[in-house]
Amino acid sequence: MSSSDIASDWFSPIPIEDYYKINQKSRENVPKQSPEPEILGDLAISCGPMLRLISTWRNDQPIYQASILLVLKDVSSIPSIKYSTGPSEKHSDGSDVKLSHGEFPSTKFYEKDGYSFVRYAIELEMVGYEQKVKYFIDNHYKPNFQFFIPSVSQSMNVVSYSCNGFSLGTDADEYKSSLWLDVLKKHKDQHYHVMLGGGDQIYCDAIKLHSEKLKEWTQLSSHKKKSLQCDDEVVAQFENFYLYHYMGWFGKGYWKGTNSSVLESLFPLASSQIAQVNIFDDHDIIDGFGSYHDTTMASPVFSGVGNVAYKYYMLFQHHTNPEEKIHEDESTTSWILGSKKGPFIKQRNHSVYTRLGKEIGLLGLDCRTERKLKQIVDPSTYKIVFDRLKKEIVKTTGENDVKHLLVMLGVPIFYPRLVWLEWLLTSTAMAPVKKLAQKGVIGKGLVNEFDGDVEVLDDLNDHWCSKHHKAERNKLIKDLMEFGASNGVRITILSGDVHLGCFGRMKSKYHHHPNAHYFLEGKDVEALNEDVLESPEYDPRLIVNVISSAIVNAPPPDAMAGLLNKRSSIHHFNKDTDEDMIPIFIKDVDGSNRDNKQFLNKRNWSDLILASQSVLYKSKVNASEPLRKFPQPVFDDDIENDFLKNKKVDARNCKYPLLEDSLVTTIHFEKSKKDLNSPSVGYEVFIPKLKGKFTLDHAPIKHVDA
Repeated sequence: MSSSDIASDWFSPIPIEDYYKINQKSRENVPKQSPEPEILGDLAISCGPMLRLISTWRNDQPIYQASILLVLKDVSSIPSIKYSTGPSEKHSDGSDVKLSHGEFPSTKFYEKDGYSFVRYAIELEMVGYEQKVKYFIDNHYKPNFQFFIPSVSQSMNVVSYSCNGFSLGTDADEYKSSLWLDVLKKHKDQHYHVMLGGGDQIYCDAIKLHSEKLKEWTQLSSHKKKSLQCDDEVVAQFENFYLYHYMGWFGKGYWKGTNSSVLESLFPLASSQIAQVNIFDDHDIIDGFGSYHDTTMASPVFSGVGNVAYKYYMLFQHHTNPEEKIHEDESTTSWILGSKKGPFIKQRNHSVYTRLGKEIGLLGLDCRTERKLKQIVDPSTYKIVFDRLKKEIVKTTGENDVKHLLVMLGVPIFYPRLVWLEWLLTSTAMAPVKKLAQKGVIGKGLVNEFDGDVEVLDDLNDHWCSKHHKAERNKLIKDLMEFGASNGVRITILSGDVHLGCFGRMKSKYHHHPNAHYFLEGKDVEALNEDVLESPEYDPRLIVNVISSAIVNAPPPDAMAGLLNKRSSIHHFNKDTDEDMIPIFIKDVDGSNRDNKQFLNKRNWSDLILASQSVLYKSKVNASEPLRKFPQPVFDDDIENDFLKNKKVDARNCKYPLLEDSLVTTIHFEKSKKDLNSPSVGYEVFIPKLKGKFTLDHAPIKHVDA
């Protein structure tokens, strides 16, 4: 394609009509096995192109760093990727578009079974306008070979998602809708700059079906499981599975379970035009990895699963070979590295810190590499992480202040407690039932095949609120809250895992009975309550946990959402801080009234966009008196319709302000799994930047302070 051809077609929109057709074709013609590599000229592309964001504003320089991954079959020479950059929108004066051109340098960083992994390094300057970048693989161009870079004065428009795949036994045939189509439809108008994968970007549980050696291992006694070695033949089976499983899902969107198959073709298309930052969770390895008994996790075969899965997680999701020097080079990557190797995955903790443009920082906390039954992250790693945050956040001053810090945790940290269920499943009364299940006398599916515990117990052990993790959870919340308050940064936590959507929340306590609160003596309680309810932008304890999952997997039944609703209440984190769930789901996706206002069990994904950049709200941010609104649904982008306009503010229902630097945070829920057009309904919260810096009073916290 010549330069004149590129320029004449520069402002062509994202081809949504084509994506509708691709989704329909994918659902109607699911193949029996993963599609063949895509042929592009002389190239056979098995996976990619896939974008990964590395950083912006490294060393206070307005540079955008990213990479493109291609996995090529039987390639004789490395193809080139050339690019053109220019404005994303036409100049208001109608002048001709001026483009810049170049070529991304390439590195072949891994090879396996004739497949070459090639990484292309992107380093472009951020300028005074949002840029569109088109790239050409050996001079071939397709409409999805493009991405957007925010201007030097913008932050990134963020997608957050998790649980991007089906559990083994799910009937995928029930789902004709694709929420990746919904992402791309909104990308057409809002231009997403980054996708944050909060874990389970791929479901690898099928390894226990495809590896004969792992199947044999699951059938051994506990004693023999601990001693069976992970020899070269076992490793070869594991490597074979992860390589082809990743190429199937990340390359083509193909997945096969025990009851059905699916072709989610729009996921790879989204990955080629929106850069990713990912952390991993158990299904990126195998269901429950890290939350079984330590003796099970330490067995050579099971830890072998974790180490091979880690390798392919790094290859596909981070475009890095663990054997490369760059793997542990913090100066040219976004890594925050732990000081020692994990107990079962023999690698250092790889957490991530990066700037998402001007005003947003991102911490992706690696909660798998060091996980044990009674530990999520090693204490030494927490120190390293917070030392890095202090270095990164404190050095930003003036116009380059980080105003929002997003923290990715795979599993929700503000969520209903199910300690009673943990107690029941681990009680001695369950021992004979488990024995009968292990022997097949009663339903064998009652217990897992790895350590013989009740099947759902690994999910409960995974939760921050489980009995094993309460102290670690409370310490992390305390440290995040104090860090945000002292640095004037609003913390927002992003989580997935639970296959439904909701908003958890910490906030300063509303004091109902001032005379009963001895610790408030001499303070104006009415003024404190007014600050909490009327001006949450000044609340240093306000942290929202945006819980968004699953973008692909099936949601839990209504009974589970109802149980969570009944188990959810206001928890007193300390004498100054309350924890609850935001009662946002006043209407269902069809507009009907709901009883369960805290949990919505439909497939979903979320986005977070500064109000000044929101296509819906940017025209409203400069009002003399900011718009203040209760969290609620927005149907068909009708932002004028306020379902709660007559409601009064109280301890559970707070109005949040639409300020220029508020994050418009929306979970988009699927309306119908049968609708190929895949419409969604958004439920939104305005998360304000924290105004001011605060030193919080000492307030003892259960499990942390004596």
